[in-house]
Amino acid sequence: MKTVYVCSDTITGIYSAIYDAWKDRQSEETCKVALKHALEQELFCEYRQVEETEHKAQAVENLIKKHLGRRVYWELYHAALSHDAQKGDAILGTMLAARRIPDSTKIMEHLSHPKVEKVFELSRSVGGEAHSYKGFLRFKELANGVLYSEITPKNQVLTCLAPHFADRLPLENWMIYDKTHQMFVVHEKEKKWVLVWDEQIDRSFASCVSDKEKEYAKLWKSFAKTIAIESRTNPKCQLNHLPYRYRGDMLEMENVI
Repeated sequence: MKTVYVCSDTITGIYSAIYDAWKDRQSEETCKVALKHALEQELFCEYRQVEETEHKAQAVENLIKKHLGRRVYWELYHAALSHDAQKGDAILGTMLAARRIPDSTKIMEHLSHPKVEKVFELSRSVGGEAHSYKGFLRFKELANGVLYSEITPKNQVLTCLAPHFADRLPLENWMIYDKTHQMFVVHEKEKKWVLVWDEQIDRSFASCVSDKEKEYAKLWKSFAKTIAIESRTNPKCQLNHLPYRYRGDMLEMENVI
């Protein structure tokens, strides 16, 4: 009889499920982590709803950092941000597999293990998307002076982007909205950024941009149109530098796509 630990699609939820499986002294063959929104019933399984707490999540984080090292910790963390429904089970499988090797800090070198390979692929995917958004993300200045941006990522990359922009815009009030997962990251001037979800926020304010923003947008589009050489337009080359999936999140492409 396999035990399936059912949790929400959050870091706290996944780590709480791993905490329960670890506490029950489960093995790879006797347990599994499943996300609520992607749960598929199987025969001969016992399903347990996980009680999700910050205490459990923190305990698992400390366990990973102490026994697997910070490099592995970041690989597992990035994998947990993926949109893949099997990520929780892959993370748990990787941690359980690490117990069977002499040096658990080298678990990510064992790519022949399917769960380790899965974590590696998910982590690389999340890291790649976050890296792309660091270059493609655009802010617009609202009437109240706040810098605002909306993105539509596949993965939950806000916590990867927030430190990057907090370091570069420490003296600005800014906000990034993840439309895919309906989450916000909010940064107040000279303070630490915070992540917000499950909150009802009136987003109509996003359409009220400042006069300065309107003027700069007009000047920028006029500049781009002026320097463009129609005979040298190369759409295939443009795709190498600016994939279609990121264009909808860029202010200068609003009237182009």
